[in-house]
Amino acid sequence: MKEFDVFALGNPLHDLQVQVSDDFLASLGAPKGGVSLIDREQYDALIPKLAGLPINGAAGGSAANTMIGIQLFGGTTCFTGKIGADSFGSDYRDSMTAKGVHTNLAVGESPTGLCVILITPDAQRTMFTYLGAGRELAPADVQTEILAKSRYLYVTGYLWDTDSQKQAVLFAMEEARKHQVPIAMSLSDPFCVHRHKADFQKIVTEHVDLLFGNQEEIEAFTGTKTPQEALAALMPLCGMVAITMSAQGSLIGHQGEIHPIDAFPVTAVDSTGAGDMYAAGLLYGLTHDLPLTKTGLLASYGAAEVVSRLGPRLEKIDQEAIARLLV
Repeated sequence: MKEFDVFALGNPLHDLQVQVSDDFLASLGAPKGGVSLIDREQYDALIPKLAGLPINGAAGGSAANTMIGIQLFGGTTCFTGKIGADSFGSDYRDSMTAKGVHTNLAVGESPTGLCVILITPDAQRTMFTYLGAGRELAPADVQTEILAKSRYLYVTGYLWDTDSQKQAVLFAMEEARKHQVPIAMSLSDPFCVHRHKADFQKIVTEHVDLLFGNQEEIEAFTGTKTPQEALAALMPLCGMVAITMSAQGSLIGHQGEIHPIDAFPVTAVDSTGAGDMYAAGLLYGLTHDLPLTKTGLLASYGAAEVVSRLGPRLEKIDQEAIARLLV
């Protein structure tokens, strides 16, 4: 008997949305609208400066966003990662639990990972990401008994930045294989693909049953020039491939066939998290035995809903709209 639809490994990043003035942003010397990866020293300098500012915090990170999305669709999920022994870590656990996600969060030596989003009066978002304790994820942190009771294992390419994380992912994949749990992976980011291409090609060939990526990521991964060429190269390697193409919809390759999925027409406001929600819809549909075309529409609908508003996650989903899609 399977207890969870999806068991995920990811970087726990506590999102802090902070309203700031242009002068405050200028004092940090950061370009408006930029995205910066910061180290411990920069983290220690930034956090005290946020004291007294209006802050809205919520659990985040790519894999966590996908698990929250699956919960919104009505699924069951478990999220594994590493947090710090601090208030941000406690808030992260509480936030995930409140959204229905079963959490397996070990405590590391570094502070909890953060994504600090500074929002200026013109609504521009300037982001600083500190990976923190998430980089310390290790094989011992993977609860194999829960993984064995899950319908899918889900991992992201973001977990390939430290040896400890790599070993945790490979251990989880081996355990999944042992218990006949299919493995899904998101390529996550073109930079991840370029940095770790050889490793990714090896694990996709040896372990992955379902591969997610947007057009840029997939073409970088395969060295092809069109999504169709990429699918032709990838389908012999893994059972299913899903390629997202923004307003052009998506393509799902399965058993030698290509299934085009239309995008839902919306006014794009913020594309952050669209791929995470697409993965949520697809994984929900697959774990609930929905037809592939309906599963694709569910994924496309979820992604469109995220794109149509600010922020990487939905707080709720229109269940009536979902029901109409599945008729």
